[in-house]
Amino acid sequence: MQTFSTSSVSTTLMKHEIVKTNKFIINPTKVTPAVNLIPKKQYLIIKGRSCPDNPMGFYDKVYESVDEYKSMGGDKLTVYLNLEYFNTSSAKCLFNLFKKLEPTSGNSMNVTVNWYYEEGDDDMLESGEDYSAFFDFKFNLVPIHLS
Repeated sequence: MQTFSTSSVSTTLMKHEIVKTNKFIINPTKVTPAVNLIPKKQYLIIKGRSCPDNPMGFYDKVYESVDEYKSMGGDKLTVYLNLEYFNTSSAKCLFNLFKKLEPTSGNSMNVTVNWYYEEGDDDMLESGEDYSAFFDFKFNLVPIHLS
């Protein structure tokens, strides 16, 4: 299985690898989330912390992998978003990701977002509610119960 770190990855290599392995993976760091796009299983997981110095540089790779998935005929995607923290710049990047997933005239992909938040984390819950109000796909707000 090919994995990618957050260091720069050429677009050509990434596109080749997603077709070859049917997977796109970015390992987490202290400031970037883990990202797993598995086309065969029709899911995208984003988990961890998102506060990179260059969020566009990080999320551009995610956008490109989603575009590649759509170009491969992906008609369904479940997004599992479990962020313990994200900064304002990452919030904009997440908004852009959701925009990319929205149904358009050329894309009728069926999208479900599962937005995980720690029970009692009202800020994260509110962020999920805000995103769900903007986009026309199923948004599940899923509390995580900590013991």
